[in-house]
Amino acid sequence: MKLFDSHAHLDDAKFNEDRLEIIEKCKKENNTNFVTVGYSLSSTKQAIELAKANNLYATCGISPNDIPQTEEELLKQLQELEQIVETALKEKQQIVLAIGEIGLDYYWNKENKELQQEAFIKQIEMANKFDLPITIHTREAVDDTLKILRAHVVKHKGIFHCCPHNVELVKQGLALGFYISFAGPVTFKNAHKANDVIKAVPNDKMLIETDSPYLSPEPERGKRNAPYKVKYIAQKIAEVKGLSLEEVANLTYNNAHKIYQIKERRDSNEEIK
Repeated sequence: MKLFDSHAHLDDAKFNEDRLEIIEKCKKENNTNFVTVGYSLSSTKQAIELAKANNLYATCGISPNDIPQTEEELLKQLQELEQIVETALKEKQQIVLAIGEIGLDYYWNKENKELQQEAFIKQIEMANKFDLPITIHTREAVDDTLKILRAHVVKHKGIFHCCPHNVELVKQGLALGFYISFAGPVTFKNAHKANDVIKAVPNDKMLIETDSPYLSPEPERGKRNAPYKVKYIAQKIAEVKGLSLEEVANLTYNNAHKIYQIKERRDSNEEIK
């Protein structure tokens, strides 16, 4: 059995003391592979370096919670981000898999909605330029997120990461061709809508993630999260859909490889398909 954590942040400072040990544990526990996700210029650079050094994957993006305060600075950062992505792709090591995480967040940031929307649109354009999918963060911004996705077609679609427990969002996202990624909150005891959302996602469109080091699933809630804990999300989905853990692992592993356009790779230790 192989597991694939479609969204983690191993560059986070919470892993500074034992990052390499965590990566090794992921390889040992159900052969868990994962994507370390950029959300700012600095984290994007760190994600790429981490992926290069450890045979992992990375994404590049500026999240709605990390965009600068002025349009001038935003355009400057987006230009630098584009150069980073272009350089990484030219190296021909399939490391950068997507533009993300990007999107809208009106929970933490209500005063710069227009700037968030501009950053989202321009990064969609960047994804289309480089033939990459996108990874979407949306919080209390469902209507505007869907509006932008309808107006600005994403050539290679993408993923609603850590999908809010909103059945209508899921339906609309699926109608637009996007994948839905489930994280730790679906395992929480107070996640009353989680089962309905899981049932609403076809098997060929679901992914699993940890969003490490955040949102640790039950029974690890309250502790630092890590990619090898993605098995708990897979187990929850298996219970709701009446599947085995291995079936969910295989489905989500193959779905991640499909949306991220991962081709066969080999290093001295393992083969990843």
